[in-house]
Amino acid sequence: MDYPALERAARRQAAAELTRHAVSELDRIVSGRRPLCAVRHPLGFVCLPILRDGSEGVCVHVFGAPEAAPDEAAPQVHSHSWELTSTVLYGRLGNRRMSVADVTERPTHRVFEVLSDPSGVDELRPTQRLVRCAPDVEQTSGRGQTYDLPAGEFHTSVVPDGRPTATLVLGRTLPGRADLSLGPLQAPGHRMVRRTCDASQTARIAQVALRRIHEPEP
Repeated sequence: MDYPALERAARRQAAAELTRHAVSELDRIVSGRRPLCAVRHPLGFVCLPILRDGSEGVCVHVFGAPEAAPDEAAPQVHSHSWELTSTVLYGRLGNRRMSVADVTERPTHRVFEVLSDPSGVDELRPTQRLVRCAPDVEQTSGRGQTYDLPAGEFHTSVVPDGRPTATLVLGRTLPGRADLSLGPLQAPGHRMVRRTCDASQTARIAQVALRRIHEPEP
């Protein structure tokens, strides 16, 4: 998979081209030509890691799969160490940007640093940074639409009405950045685990996603 080519297609809003790439990769997973294990993310989606090449990555995120139950302890407001460009393959996905200001009086949240281990364990460590967080602009994207989230921007993602949704995600990690989340002021550090699916579960997830890509929107 050619990351720069996908990035150029995303800039052109070439949804049909991006969808063709996603379909090709999902078909390879279903047929067994691409050995790959889906990852259950604590935020309530399944990640199919299509490409990992240094600072660049491509994933298909599937919301609404039975394997994608969210972890109630997972912090919803977070920011990435990587810049993200995402195209909706089917369904709808909402992203609410959050206004986060460092304060010393009447803070609402503490900032946690998220340290991810290749084993699938995410360690959330409390920092000394206290902030006040308030909802900002919300953007909802539907099938064929592409949106961007810059690195370091706090946000939370929701699936309207809980309908099945999938996105093709391009990400590029920026040097010197950290993954962050917001939590209660007095919360201790804790760990979350991203568990993998087996080959048959992964193939089933990819097969359902393929079918929904080809179905018309309700």
